[in-house]
Amino acid sequence: MITAITVLVALGFLGLGFYRARPLGKLGLVAWLQSVVLISPWLLFFSLSVVGIYLNFVSVLFLFLLSTGLYIYLGKQLRSLAQTEALTQRATAIVDEQNGSHVDATGEDSSALQPANPVTAAAIEDEMVPIPADDLKVIQSIFGIDTFFVTETIPYQEGVILRGNLRGEAEATLARLSEQLQAKVGVSETDPAQPRYRLFLVEGQDGKPVVIVLPSSRDPQPSTLFQKGMAVMLLLATIAATLETGGLMLGFDFFTAPYRFAEVLPLAAGLLSVLAVHEVGHWVMAKRYQVRLSLPFFIPTWQIGSFGAITRFESVLPNRSTLFDIAIAGPAAGGILSLVMLVSGLLLSHKGSLFQVPTEFFQGSILVGTLTRVVLQESLQESLVDVHPLVILGWLGLVITALNLLPAGQLDGGRIVQAIYGRKIAGRTTIGTIVILGLASIVNPLALYWAVVVLFLQRELERPSQNELTEPNDTRAALGLLALFLTIVTLLPLTPSLAGRLGIGS
Repeated sequence: MITAITVLVALGFLGLGFYRARPLGKLGLVAWLQSVVLISPWLLFFSLSVVGIYLNFVSVLFLFLLSTGLYIYLGKQLRSLAQTEALTQRATAIVDEQNGSHVDATGEDSSALQPANPVTAAAIEDEMVPIPADDLKVIQSIFGIDTFFVTETIPYQEGVILRGNLRGEAEATLARLSEQLQAKVGVSETDPAQPRYRLFLVEGQDGKPVVIVLPSSRDPQPSTLFQKGMAVMLLLATIAATLETGGLMLGFDFFTAPYRFAEVLPLAAGLLSVLAVHEVGHWVMAKRYQVRLSLPFFIPTWQIGSFGAITRFESVLPNRSTLFDIAIAGPAAGGILSLVMLVSGLLLSHKGSLFQVPTEFFQGSILVGTLTRVVLQESLQESLVDVHPLVILGWLGLVITALNLLPAGQLDGGRIVQAIYGRKIAGRTTIGTIVILGLASIVNPLALYWAVVVLFLQRELERPSQNELTEPNDTRAALGLLALFLTIVTLLPLTPSLAGRLGIGS
């Protein structure tokens, strides 16, 4: 039943994606096809399984490899189409400008490529830079041989790209240029607390630093009233899901026996506390850096209560270290609480504890199985083990934390990878994670559910920070690797041979 519902939800997302992509023409349809080829193997496998037809592992693996290859190919085609469309729009805009101002099409000013005078007034008119000419002149005046030596100016969206040579340390140079820009151009008319333009120091396609200047109107926007209402509805759905999860732990359906509310409340409160502490961790760190976060959009699920929450940045991030700190703060807070709950539950477990679970239950996680062996020792030789409810709650909390630490898109793990290793590596790990989730869903439908969530809601990378050049320090890199390691040992099960050596099971 769950598999069939998941397939229907995935088909619904694909239909919605096609509806939204069709007005965008060929570019939108190719982007939609990327989603189709990536999810098609899952849909085929589970659609066939619903009607009793099962593919062998070799066939499934072939389908996933084929879909991944097509996904990469379509990605290249998409980038090519995007570049072509951008060039076409730019050429059309230049022709329209020339027709309107009667500028001679052959009167091209090559001084735009000269280091001494990057863009003259004639070049501005010829290239039709979206930024007003007066503002552009002021912007150009802040650059120099001791900060960033500009050699070329290129229109970009509502702003401009400045290519050249970085002459100082990235963070200090960006701060100096941003201060000079705000002093000369001023603040936004709609929001006096924001500058009119923002500088972004990023890596160009050739691997060299470039400066991008965009108006602050391009900043992330606050959540709308509808989005806030949706966040509240998802929170209520998550509370209901945790109550149902608590009932399932106790062996009954809560919605058919709501009068047993008092029994499931402690279990639901335990799960909600992990989710709440996770989000508080993000919020506290974001407040430290004066970064605004949206309300959390919780993702309810009947199996474990919730997968966690989606939280958007509503401010421009200053650098990759800020992205890392905010991203890891939530999993760190929720993970530590979950670990404390797990260990406390193991220490409180005794004969006659509320839950009795098969010994094989502890083979489902390397981390949990190892900790259980250390604390309970010989008890794991029996077929059934009595455990305190905190053991189950702690384990579920660790699973929720680990799922959010998967290195994909805008998940906490994806943001951590993007902060440490950059956008290219983050894009590759996103594809790899989705493929792995697809393979894992062959034996665990929960992985399919999460893969669909990641694919449709979280696969896009986070927006670039203002300083994309400066990497986080070694301490942050080590913490990121530790988080990835804990994710792996939480989600991977013990092999039978390793479980035997640890003494888990008879």
